[in-house]
Amino acid sequence: MYSYTVSETTTFTLTHAKHMAAKFAADLKRLQRFYGQPGDTAIVNYETEVIELLKAGYFGILTVGFRRNDQWIEPTLRYTARDLSGTSANDNDPGRVRPGANITGASFYSYLIYPPWVTEAEKDAFQKRMPFYRGGAPEPSISGYLIADLTYSAGGRALDRASVRSF
Repeated sequence: MYSYTVSETTTFTLTHAKHMAAKFAADLKRLQRFYGQPGDTAIVNYETEVIELLKAGYFGILTVGFRRNDQWIEPTLRYTARDLSGTSANDNDPGRVRPGANITGASFYSYLIYPPWVTEAEKDAFQKRMPFYRGGAPEPSISGYLIADLTYSAGGRALDRASVRSF
């Protein structure tokens, strides 16, 4: 009688972070094409932040999109990071941002929630290295609902994307 064991570990690298951040940036370019925002410089800055958040293990939840009256409206995208813990996940192509939403009176906005284990000192030191500094602000509520639609994964980690939809 014979038995064998297979063990596999995945090391998350800068290349993996760039792979997932590029898909995030492609989503922002789609928002830009349909709705005029965010601008090119902002997209580069957000992509840089996402790469660094993923590398540091500080990515919790990042919401980007449009808000009106302190509420997220369609088209808004929410990305939630997770460790795959040895399982696999889809690595979808970016896209599926719906055109034609009413953004009258809305502004482009983003909101980051760090994982609970990241200390205030770590957040502050991290943010000082980023292209922009995120101050404290209340999280906007959602006008409508979230629908899970895509997953971007690499190196044992994933970003699950959900889109705000109007009722």
